[in-house]
Amino acid sequence: MKTKQTGWGTIVYRCLCPIALIGMTIPCEAQQTWSLSQCIDYAVEHNISVKQQDVTRLQREVDVNTAKNSRLPDLSASASENFSFGRGLTAENTYTNTNTSSTSFSLGTSVPLFTGFRIPRTLELQKLNLEAANADLEKAKNDIRMQVAQAYVQILYSMELCDVARRQVSIDSLHVFRLKEMMKNGKASGTEVVQQEAAMAQSKLTVTQADNDYRLALLTLSQLLELPSPEGFAIERISPESLSLSSLTTLSPDAIYQEALLVKPEIQAEKYRLEGTEKSIEIAKSAKLPSLSFQAGMGSNYYKTSGFAAEGFFKQLKNNFSQYLGLNLNIPLFNRFETRNNIKKAQLSQYQQQLQLEQVKKGLYKEIQQAYYNAVASQAKYESSSEAKRSQEEAFRLMTAKYEYGKANITEFNETKNNLMKAESDLARAKYEYLYQQALLDFYRGHDLSFQRP
Repeated sequence: MKTKQTGWGTIVYRCLCPIALIGMTIPCEAQQTWSLSQCIDYAVEHNISVKQQDVTRLQREVDVNTAKNSRLPDLSASASENFSFGRGLTAENTYTNTNTSSTSFSLGTSVPLFTGFRIPRTLELQKLNLEAANADLEKAKNDIRMQVAQAYVQILYSMELCDVARRQVSIDSLHVFRLKEMMKNGKASGTEVVQQEAAMAQSKLTVTQADNDYRLALLTLSQLLELPSPEGFAIERISPESLSLSSLTTLSPDAIYQEALLVKPEIQAEKYRLEGTEKSIEIAKSAKLPSLSFQAGMGSNYYKTSGFAAEGFFKQLKNNFSQYLGLNLNIPLFNRFETRNNIKKAQLSQYQQQLQLEQVKKGLYKEIQQAYYNAVASQAKYESSSEAKRSQEEAFRLMTAKYEYGKANITEFNETKNNLMKAESDLARAKYEYLYQQALLDFYRGHDLSFQRP
């Protein structure tokens, strides 16, 4: 009899081992799964916010092209038709009622020769704006990468909670079966069976809640990926052995921040904009300098007055054909302080951009500080949760033996079992919190987001 009891205790305790998870996996794991890198790549390609930022970048490319082409000559053509009625001065220096009509055509071009360096400085400004837009696009991609990674690790956590909940159902099922067998031999009461069945029902409810949380986590990630539905969507489960749960980096937040300053696109974007404000000041100052342009054109006209003979239309156009070449010099003398005020506004914009850069830097430093100390706390929590789980496993093993020999009641057994399940859940939460915070710190340093060992 002792051997049989010990056998039951061994069976129950072994439910904590991976073999007890056979047949308990989440249904959608049988489908084609997505890795973290696949999720990130897909989200970057399909996310609407990233696409919107890419449109902004394309607009900046058009601005650069416009600035380049401003060096080219322009070309314009015009045609006009005029009619005049009433009294007018004639060739005999008398006034009479006449009707006149005139037709004219012209074709002209102008080439900017010197614009006070406005054109090259504008081109430099637009190039800097394009670089800032490229950095903004990379920032948008980084944001979606972090969101996808956070949603991905939440799914991993939910999957492990589902395993814990199913393992609890397995243990309860074994004990219900055991108590029913013992009741047939008069060694257990109906009350004990009912109590254990109630505990199993509660465990099944926990499984249902864990499954719902898992499906909601899948929904969140599928929405980030812009998938039409989470149906048929599942992620690749990472084996515990491949998780990157090494000791926290010895770098301080300040050291991580110094690395981040060199690689984070939001910092680069604000630096480009600050450099652009210097070009804006130079553009405003260019209005103080004279400008010179070359002009050329040709044209002809047709003229007819009522009561007087006139040559034919095409003959007049031929006889009146003319061309011109010219240089136009514009020297600014006084424009109601408009140039001076534009320079002041550009200088104020530069100061504003300096403040913006400092604000972004401080925001980045705060993010790194928070991620670092969250990682420190998560590591400590993970280590203490691991120790707590080991202690609860030993306590459950001892309680199982006591319960089998009748030295503990079913309430004590279920309490110890629940404490073990809670310890496993706490360990899972601590593990994935630490996993994400550790990956986040590496991401700030310019590394790719990954939860697995290289």
